[in-house]
Amino acid sequence: MATEEQRSVPWLLDVPAAELQRIVSALYRVHRLISVITDLDTLLERIMEEGKQLAQAEACSLMLYDPVSEELFFQVALGEEGDQQTLKREIRLALDQGIAGAAAARREPINVEDVQTDDRFFRLADERIHFKTRSLLALPLLDRDKLIGVIEVLNKVGGGAFTTTDLHVMQMFCALSATTIANARLIEESLRAERLAAIGQAVAGLSHHIKNILTGMSGSVDLIDQGIEKENLEFLKRGWPILRRSARRIASFVENMLAFSKPRKPALETIDLEALFEEVSQTFWGLLLRRDVTLEMHVDKAVRRARLDSRGLYRCMLNLLLNASEAVSRGEGHIRMTAAKTDNGWLAIEVADNGPGIPDAYIHRIFEPFFSTKGSQGTGLGLAVTQKTVAEHGGQITVSRAPEGGALFRIVLPQEAPQDENRIEGL
Repeated sequence: MATEEQRSVPWLLDVPAAELQRIVSALYRVHRLISVITDLDTLLERIMEEGKQLAQAEACSLMLYDPVSEELFFQVALGEEGDQQTLKREIRLALDQGIAGAAAARREPINVEDVQTDDRFFRLADERIHFKTRSLLALPLLDRDKLIGVIEVLNKVGGGAFTTTDLHVMQMFCALSATTIANARLIEESLRAERLAAIGQAVAGLSHHIKNILTGMSGSVDLIDQGIEKENLEFLKRGWPILRRSARRIASFVENMLAFSKPRKPALETIDLEALFEEVSQTFWGLLLRRDVTLEMHVDKAVRRARLDSRGLYRCMLNLLLNASEAVSRGEGHIRMTAAKTDNGWLAIEVADNGPGIPDAYIHRIFEPFFSTKGSQGTGLGLAVTQKTVAEHGGQITVSRAPEGGALFRIVLPQEAPQDENRIEGL
């Protein structure tokens, strides 16, 4: 018995059940493509693969419409012999040129049983790729009456012309494909706009940060020049610390950019975590002394030997300690760095301070690349790099309110059994 859908579309009555199931399955797959594929080129390839199978054609092609030049150009060609890139590079059709152009101009499908007897047939495409087209079905792609392009299926498998059923099925296929392509283009344009906005924001922020460093460096160079010219040691003493600090800021900035720009597999080794803490504190000794900030460090004996990427963790600790040292008040600041074992045997590292803490409005954005609460003084890369490095270790970093009143950053890292050959002396 015919279903209600078949009665409303008479040609469905002539379609065998197995064939109808094949058609519905193909249309369903195309409908799902937009939800699983966001890359437009990949999406178009998949659509054409489905179209070729659906029409049972030897070959198929997709031509997109360029509204600026008012021409059709080949985007995808499947099944033909020869160099497919030739079609993309050299063949463009004006509206009403060739069977595809005629279908686009009339916005109606055209079914030709023998193209060799049709004056509209554009023979140059066959000549360029050494292919012989016999039968052809060209269908316009329309989305809300806007021309997207034209799909052509070539040479019915087994010979003969494409049937009326093929025509109706491909019309349904093209309607669905046109909407899918239009939606994919909207997504791609949105992503492109977001990327450009993010790049612009990042470049502006990074440029401003570099400019601030260079301003301080230029001032120190002027002082040093005057000291050398006037043989004034006081000018040299005043200029040198600024120059050294600026050089360190640039080095840290470049290292963060390199760490953020590409994925890195941690080089795990057994290290002395207490020694690493000491190395990090020595790096900031001058800054902590100038700001009169106290630093408390403690590493539990159970985790002193840890399997970590020392370079990556060192960079994380530098970023967290720098943030903490800049957040606390001069003369009253206190920072705590600790390491202990969690209940499940992982390593937990905490960096806490008694500063003002992170406003609730910023908590969910604190690890975003190029987001900074420091204004022109920050790049917004430090915490993003830290989170990336922790994730590469298979761990997690969180931020909350510290008992001291400021921010508490907690890094939790998985631990393997330390290697005996890397045993640390004295443990």
